[in-house]
Amino acid sequence: MSKAFRYLYTFYAGFLFMISFLIIFPFLLVCIWIPGWKRFGRKINRYWARAYFSIIFLPVEIQNNSHLVKGKPYIFLANHFSYLDIPMMGFIPGDVLFVGKASIRKAPLFGYYFKSLHIAVDRERLKSRAETLKRASEALDTGSGIIIFPEGGIYTKNPPKMVPFKNGAFRLAIDKQIPIIPVTLSYNHLILPDDGNLLLRRRKAKMVIHKPIFAKEGDTEEGMKERCFQVIQNQLDKDNSTL
Repeated sequence: MSKAFRYLYTFYAGFLFMISFLIIFPFLLVCIWIPGWKRFGRKINRYWARAYFSIIFLPVEIQNNSHLVKGKPYIFLANHFSYLDIPMMGFIPGDVLFVGKASIRKAPLFGYYFKSLHIAVDRERLKSRAETLKRASEALDTGSGIIIFPEGGIYTKNPPKMVPFKNGAFRLAIDKQIPIIPVTLSYNHLILPDDGNLLLRRRKAKMVIHKPIFAKEGDTEEGMKERCFQVIQNQLDKDNSTL
């Protein structure tokens, strides 16, 4: 793909992202403002994500091995190499809340939508992290799932190799006895690299939703963290080994 085409494709995808978000934003506001309707706002979020990948002609192969039980809460943990990861997690089934960086709240309109329907965390503030765990716990108690990028952001300098995971999600899984679902986003670092250029490449994306990891008696955060890390990293290595 030539660089000129990548510029054109990136402009096209960015333009449609803004236009499509502006179209659905009034409906999101209704769901935010009416008590008890936030779940419907997140449902709109899911439909929007799926429609968006269609209108930018970016096919997504979804390999779902999880056998999820409808209405049961899960903690979804995915690798994070690209800004494309967040919209692609919209393919996760069921009602889920994203746990994202507090800096998202500064984005016009999008920030308001995110902080109202999802969970924003300032990792530099201990109080914010505690509040995040509390809100995530409350969401799980109501039957909603949560999505976390356990690396804490886009930090790796050598994708598809991940950096070590943070502990919060695993502590929550053990305390609440909630299954963890590892999710591998195999090629997003190739489609939209975090190289400062923000230029898209058009190629098929892939998401693997793995089997649940259950907290066993005597499990530690470190043990669960290692099991989850290996599941995602092994899939990344497998999918990228032939490229």
